[in-house]
Amino acid sequence: MPASKLAAACAQAMATSHIFRIMFVNQGKVYEVYARKVSHGELFGFIEVEELLFGERSSVVLDPAEERIKGEFSDVKRTFLPMHAILRIDEVKKHGAAKITVMEGGSATVAQFPVPMYSTPPGEKK
Repeated sequence: MPASKLAAACAQAMATSHIFRIMFVNQGKVYEVYARKVSHGELFGFIEVEELLFGERSSVVLDPAEERIKGEFSDVKRTFLPMHAILRIDEVKKHGAAKITVMEGGSATVAQFPVPMYSTPPGEKK
């Protein structure tokens, strides 16, 4: 195999071996999902998440929380998450169960008002 093809194959294998855990807030709930690709995306102020990972559908034991999140993201090719909603992004060795948890002290009926991402640059007056 030529060196260029070998290098390309190794790069592709390494790229597909990354698994990221993304935790974000949506309507008073904390979502934890796993994906193979995470980037700053094409839309300013958004994180692009592709190739979401879920548990095997053939398993006998079904987790209702994971089934709910699977249903929510069933036909999603990629999703764009607002930067201010992201809690953390971790690179992990293997994916776990996707889940949704209610935020402590929060109410699911109250949504956070979007806040500006950038304030006045240092040294400038309003």
